[in-house]
Amino acid sequence: MPITVPASLPARAVLERENIFVMEEHRAIHQDIRPLRILILNLMPTKQVTEAQLLRCLSNTPLQIEPELLQTSSYTPKNTSQEHLLSFYKTFQDIADSRYDGMIITGAPVEQLPFEEVEYWNELCEIMAWSKSNVHSVLHICWGAQAGLYYHYGLQKHPLPQKVSGIFHHSLQRPTLPIVRGFDDRFCAPHSRHTEVSVADILANNELELIALSDRAGAYLVSAHGGRQLFVMGHPEYDAETIALEYRRDLGKGLNPEIPYNYFPGDDPSQLPLNLWRSHANLLFSNWLNYYVYQSTPYDLEQLA
Repeated sequence: MPITVPASLPARAVLERENIFVMEEHRAIHQDIRPLRILILNLMPTKQVTEAQLLRCLSNTPLQIEPELLQTSSYTPKNTSQEHLLSFYKTFQDIADSRYDGMIITGAPVEQLPFEEVEYWNELCEIMAWSKSNVHSVLHICWGAQAGLYYHYGLQKHPLPQKVSGIFHHSLQRPTLPIVRGFDDRFCAPHSRHTEVSVADILANNELELIALSDRAGAYLVSAHGGRQLFVMGHPEYDAETIALEYRRDLGKGLNPEIPYNYFPGDDPSQLPLNLWRSHANLLFSNWLNYYVYQSTPYDLEQLA
């Protein structure tokens, strides 16, 4: 089944070029099924890139998805045109009375700031509080996962001696859970961050389940409330070249970054990186949509508890 996106959204053309089945809204409303309503709070600076990455991951499923894009109103993005934001994004005030089957909270390049110093922190807290009664399952990514663990469970993030950047191997700690159904015993995923939530802090909280971790990169996947909240510490949605772009950006800033781990062939930044995590990224998102959203969300979202 397709993903339903507005005909003029730039990500639509990207997905169609990749032969991904995208349905126009007017066709979707004539089908006698209810699409899954997925809200995407996009905190990334390159919003159009993140839109395409996430919609690509959400499209690889037999379910019909109806995504909505959300931005903060307390912070104005500097890298996305107002025309694009006004055309495709809503604010929390627009959707506060709505309910959703699922929600994604993305990462953001603010992890080296204390949470309370992030310009939109109070608004994000309001959205996360609202999500507990208005969204069936929330998937948090990277800094979004750190923010969620801090807000909901009081787990603090800790600075790392050097940035964790690259492609890391992970092992399953809870291989029978539906979110990792079909996963290999060891799988690859990208990380790109300066801070972490420690494995010890996660294990010490009996409301949380540590599902997957890396010996080098730490915790990767955490669950709470039977999957009503999921926290992904890496970036499974990343394209093959995303970390390369970040590496070259940091070089340009004079930050002297280390070469990303296990990323460039032969550790040679002139070589094109391979995408070694695409299949597990698709599986992660399809498992979330199937087992944690579709299989358990009420047909009438007004019955959401």
